[in-house]
This record gives sequence, C-alpha cells and structure tokens, in this order.
Amino acid sequence: MTTRVLLADDQPDVRCGFRLVLDSQPDIRVVGEAADGTAALDLARRLRPDVVLTDIRMPGVDGLELTRLLTEAGLRVVVVTTFDLDEYVHGALRNGACGFLLKRSGPTLLVEGVRAAMAGDALISPQVTVRLLRAVTVASRPAGPNPLTNRETDIVRLVAQGLTNAQIGAELFISAGTAKTHIANIQAKLGLHNRVGVAAWAWRAGLAEPLA
Repeated sequence: MTTRVLLADDQPDVRCGFRLVLDSQPDIRVVGEAADGTAALDLARRLRPDVVLTDIRMPGVDGLELTRLLTEAGLRVVVVTTFDLDEYVHGALRNGACGFLLKRSGPTLLVEGVRAAMAGDALISPQVTVRLLRAVTVASRPAGPNPLTNRETDIVRLVAQGLTNAQIGAELFISAGTAKTHIANIQAKLGLHNRVGVAAWAWRAGLAEPLA
C-alpha cells in the first residue's frame, strides 16, 4: 500500500527537498504541493491524501488553522516547521496534529513521521519532547473518576509508555487493529485528538510515569 502525501510549505526549495526524500521511499508518494494554506486546503479536499505535511507560517490559512480544518475532515496532519515555540507545539497538537517535526530533524524522521501517522501513532521531534513532557506533567490532574474500562486503562498506560499499536497488541494479546480501535474510542471518551493527548492524560491521572 502506498501512502499518498500532500506538501504545504511556502518555500519551493523545502517542498522540493521533502518530495525527493519521500518519493525515494517505496511506500510513499507525494501527490501534490501547495505554497499557502488556502491552496493546501483546496488540494486536500480534492485529492484526499493519506497524510498532509504542513508548515505553520504560511500565507492565507496558517498551518495551525489548516491542521484544525483538515483533522476535522478526517485527514492526518503532521506539522513540519523551523519554529519550535511552545505555543506552536501545543497549538498543533491541540488542533489534532499527529506529529510535530522540526525541519532540522533530518530526512529519516520525516519519513518516520509519515509512517507513524499512517499507523495511528504520533511522532514528535526529540528536540521538543522534553519541554512537552515537562509541561504536561506539571499540569493539574483531571477531576472526577477514571471514565475508562479496565482494558482501556491498560491500553492508556501502554500508550503513555510510547508503545505502537502493534506493540500494544502483542502485550495484550490482541491485534494491532483492535488496539487502534480501542485508542480511537479512548480519544473520543476523553475528548482528545491524538496519542500524545492520551499519554498526557495518563500522566496527569497518575496512571503512568512520563518517559525519562
């Protein structure tokens, strides 16, 4: 199965570089490019790519708003940007991004980010992970009882440990698809958009310890 990717970035050289990296993979194909958020929104609606890679600072619709609009439409979005400001990281994840990568992270992480998005996982550049974990662990714990079933609680703990769907399935003797379905149900119950939010919820609820 080939993953179809749409690139949204206002710098032609960046789009060219990303295309070269991604098209070199046997399982990934770039199907479109957009130089601004408005064009990206139109292309995404027409092409229905599997994953959209978007910068944050673009003319027209910016990357954060684009992320929100596309995830609400059921598309997977990975933010790839030069700027690792906390407000951008939290804004992207809050708007449903399933990854936040820095452009300086290199081609390997770019490819891994696309594949993680397709697998239902979330990938964040190591450079911003420590700050992100520090922010979520100092937040207050959620009020009220745990709304999850015992099986869902087990899965949340494993998500917080950074396990993939396949690893969770192996741990609990279920299929990766079943694990993915459970995680989608958990996100719906908790009002969250991605696995990072599930992990943060688990840490705040005291169900797991943040990764070192």
